[in-house]
Amino acid sequence: MVTVVDAANLLKDYSSQDFLADRGESLGEDDTRSLVSLLVEQIEFADVVIINKADLVSPEHLATVRKLVAALNADARILEARFGRVPLEAVLDTGLFDDAKAETRPLWAKELYGYAHHRPENEEYGVESFVYRARAPFDPTKFHAFSSSGWDGVIRAKGHFWLATRPDWVGELAQAGAQTTTAGLGRWWAAIPRNRWPDGDAFERSVGDKWDSVWGDRRQELVFIGIGMDEAALRYQLDACLVETTAFTPDIWQGRDDPFPRWGVQEAA
Repeated sequence: MVTVVDAANLLKDYSSQDFLADRGESLGEDDTRSLVSLLVEQIEFADVVIINKADLVSPEHLATVRKLVAALNADARILEARFGRVPLEAVLDTGLFDDAKAETRPLWAKELYGYAHHRPENEEYGVESFVYRARAPFDPTKFHAFSSSGWDGVIRAKGHFWLATRPDWVGELAQAGAQTTTAGLGRWWAAIPRNRWPDGDAFERSVGDKWDSVWGDRRQELVFIGIGMDEAALRYQLDACLVETTAFTPDIWQGRDDPFPRWGVQEAA
């Protein structure tokens, strides 16, 4: 899979709040995707990324574009081009595409799920990354303020979270550029009767690796990828959102302020 990006406009588009419909590029009335979500999707799952119009930007600008691409896709072959000209052998019959590996290609997935053998992006491109993990729920008001604040230097953030007011539900956070979204993914396995769990040793091992004797698989697990981001400050802000488990009783938190939108019919049930 080959993706072509415009060196002159990528940084501007990545920080845009536009939807595809705003650019006249939607697939129809039901296509509510944002411009940045499409950019991210196309870069994260590409085998080859061609940075076109490389001659129209400064070396510093081009270096930042390369860092952005590398931050989104750790394994892509990155090529620079003028007028879209690249050697045909670089894009045809490359043998690079592997459907099974496509899901592990984004850098956030490598960091979050611990896929081995990915190259040290910080050494080659100056891209930084870290995973925030905690075994305590977030205060929804504090975490909502954090997720809405914008984070200097962060290019991509992804992961799942646990709210004190929704102890049974997995929340998902996804950030790219200027856009941050949250949604409900479903229930934690700890909230599902064991007789409804999938069969198989692989599932038992995957859940067992993340299991806490009190809270089960409930946890915070968020990856942040950026250039020049302040990891210590981000960790401090996230720690400030936590509710200490020694003082946490789910029943007490029911009905407290929770500014997050309802997560479908589940929250209403």
